[in-house]
Order: sequence, then C-alpha cells, then structure tokens
Amino acid sequence: MANIKSAKKRIETAEINRERNKKRKSVIKHWEKEFANALNSGELNKAEENLRQAEKYINKARSKGTLHDNTAGRKISRLTMRLNKAKQNLTAKEA
Repeated sequence: MANIKSAKKRIETAEINRERNKKRKSVIKHWEKEFANALNSGELNKAEENLRQAEKYINKARSKGTLHDNTAGRKISRLTMRLNKAKQNLTAKEA
C-alpha cells in the first residue's frame, strides 16, 4: 500500500479511470453482440443501425483514450467488412 499522499490519490484516480474504461468497453461489446445477432438473423438494416451505434461508442472510447487508435480502427474495419460481406452474399443469392 502506498504511504505517500500523492500515491494514494493516484491509486484512487486509477480506480475511477479503470471503472470508467470498463464501462466503455462493456458498452462497445454490447453493440458488437447486437450487431452480430442482427447479422446472423439476416436483418441487415438492423445490423447497419447497430454498426453505427458500435462505431459511435468505439470512436468515443478512442477519443477518451480508452482504446488505442489502431485498435478502434481495426474493430470498426472488421465490423464493416462483415456487414459488406453479408450484403454481397445476399445480392449473390438474389442474382
């Protein structure tokens, strides 16, 4: 345990930040799961909506420093690629 006053303050601050970051990541995971569920059920419009929500929270976490820029970009890219692939498969089936 820390003995110095400033170190004790840093421990408290770190705990507050940890909880805040945990909440942000949890919200991102929720929207990623919603996106995946909509995609698996074939509801592309709902999947697009969920992608926009996930993207919004990912970018917010990026700007606040919860996620690294590259991590945020990679997550958005992968989700977008999954949506585009599903759209291609749908159009290929219709043709």
